[in-house]
Amino acid sequence: MPRLPRGVAPGPDGRLRCGWCLSSPDYITYHDEEWGFPVADEAKLFEKLCLEGFQSGLSWLTILRKRPAFRREFEGFDPARVARFGPRRVEQLLQEPSIVRHRGKIEAAIGNARRALELRREVGSLAAHLWSFEPKPRARPRRLTWAVLRAIPRTPESTALSRDLRRRGFRFVGPTTAYAFMQAMGLVNDHLEGCSVRPRVERARRAFLRPKGRLPRRT
Repeated sequence: MPRLPRGVAPGPDGRLRCGWCLSSPDYITYHDEEWGFPVADEAKLFEKLCLEGFQSGLSWLTILRKRPAFRREFEGFDPARVARFGPRRVEQLLQEPSIVRHRGKIEAAIGNARRALELRREVGSLAAHLWSFEPKPRARPRRLTWAVLRAIPRTPESTALSRDLRRRGFRFVGPTTAYAFMQAMGLVNDHLEGCSVRPRVERARRAFLRPKGRLPRRT
């Protein structure tokens, strides 16, 4: 029997997957159906930016299981709606046991919504701006092995995205967090070589229409 690539393992159905997802059925579903597939929907992109902030110090599985409650309490992560949350809504959220009750993270999500609206007014599209940081193909490794992936917790592109967002006033968007966002939203395909989902993500990325906007010239 051929030796499996490091970091890849068979799931309950025998299909090879990235090993990180095999600890939970919730993780497997997320890995197979969401992680790495390209996203242009602005609410989903904004949701991921917020949830990455809420994850700080916690596991993604914890956030994933609370995601339906987050979506309910943050009104579908529509930036225009979240931006209107005031002090009373913050206090209500701090009493809601189904989400992460952390004042700083809640206030950061509200502030990030306001910054997202400002960015949208500036360039016309939050999605287009975020996707403008997609790495060029030549900047990506030719083969994504476990050893290669372990060596890139951040990239020049994720560092540039983090710097841009922080300059605009976004919070909880460091370079490593920005790279995790890129992995999840399909700006990169970090399913390992040998993972059965990797070819599906590659096909989705080839067919994906990148969002367009009035992108400012970067200095």
